[in-house]
Amino acid sequence: MGVVSPIDRDRAPKQDRSRATRQRLLEAAVSCLAEHGWAGSTVSVVAERAGVSRGAAQHHFPTREDLFTAAVEYVAEERSLALRALFPQGAAGDRRAVVSALVDLYTGPLFRAALHLWVAASNEEQLRSRVTELEARVGRETHRIAVELLGADESGPGVRETVQGLLDMARGLGLANLLTDDAPRRDRVVTQWAALLEQNLGR
Repeated sequence: MGVVSPIDRDRAPKQDRSRATRQRLLEAAVSCLAEHGWAGSTVSVVAERAGVSRGAAQHHFPTREDLFTAAVEYVAEERSLALRALFPQGAAGDRRAVVSALVDLYTGPLFRAALHLWVAASNEEQLRSRVTELEARVGRETHRIAVELLGADESGPGVRETVQGLLDMARGLGLANLLTDDAPRRDRVVTQWAALLEQNLGR
């Protein structure tokens, strides 16, 4: 059995603290972006919310763009894990539950934060390529999860477009939700889409 040096003993807690600080910064960045938009979400504001110094924030994320693209990506990954966790044994044919869960992805603070990032990227050249790449990766992963949970066979004609249409619809509901919380209407739309999927995807 090897002897652990004092340096190694010190390194582990430091790495744990560093990971915890990074996570707090990412979560604080998403909250700030969702609440205050791009203009109101500076590194200093995020650092203060996370309870760390500006210097510590910049140690982890040298630029503002680094911080916010990493934050949205981090929470997107967390939401993907949460979506899978809702159906650990698969969706068992309950497509309405899957549609509802996918719509929920686009009506929470993550989508609001991502939307602010998209708007900022449309005006900020240095941010645009990073956000475009991030959105493509997040979109591919969400599509992959949707196909899996819906039990969709994309080799069939129109199936891929049907799944993508569902995600586009969910994004549209997320946009509508930014202005008014119209849960009853959203619930009716989810029910209708689940019925359409049953017709178009089969079993």
